[in-house]
Amino acid sequence: MAPNWELKSCCNHDQTAFLVTIGVFTVVILLLWRTVLLTPFKLITVFLHEASHALACKLTCGQVEGMEVHANEGGVTRTRGGAFWLILPAGYLGSSFWGMLLVVASTNLVTARIAAGCLAVALLVVLLVAKNWTLRGLCVGFIIFLAIIWILQEKTKVRILRYVILFIGVMNSLFSVYDIYDDLISRRVNSSDAEVFAELCPCPCNGVAWGVIWGMISFVFLCGAMNFLRIGPDWRPTSNFLFS
Repeated sequence: MAPNWELKSCCNHDQTAFLVTIGVFTVVILLLWRTVLLTPFKLITVFLHEASHALACKLTCGQVEGMEVHANEGGVTRTRGGAFWLILPAGYLGSSFWGMLLVVASTNLVTARIAAGCLAVALLVVLLVAKNWTLRGLCVGFIIFLAIIWILQEKTKVRILRYVILFIGVMNSLFSVYDIYDDLISRRVNSSDAEVFAELCPCPCNGVAWGVIWGMISFVFLCGAMNFLRIGPDWRPTSNFLFS
């Protein structure tokens, strides 16, 4: 039988609205990419990058000695012990994985609430080990921001929690792929995670090659979130953007 290339039954109204919203967010993010308006959201991606290093360290029985996120969109996580070959790729791949989960969580109000709560708890935990004021300010600022969005969602008709979670997810996915390209492919940073990983791994791959591999995996995560449409997300029409 010949393959069926027709897309007539691809998306219902809610699924189309979901795709359109992702497309709008993507365009807005690209237009505002180099403005200060996106800086807090970029720093959240850096936060999730460093938190993924820390989580991989703890899961492999290591010790997290401190975390930093800098205003120039850089960051560092100091660890002792653990499986270094898992801790290194966890940063780039972890942040794109969290982006995928946030995009998926935004398709339902209950899961959006859970995602917002988990993000707030993660920010609170990291606040305790933060080693610089940029990271401390980011944690406190986003906890307050999520609290305000939560109150608006529960107490008013301005119900935008799901859109905020989706925006953070899309932003995180795009920034993760861009960060991999910028740090590991377009320019080689000798102290990057991929370069250090290439020295540890017996495979004949340099840092750029590992950057390409990690970038492809991150792109797969983003496509996986989009493919969630096949399940049929409970997404409200765009006409009810603020008052659904």
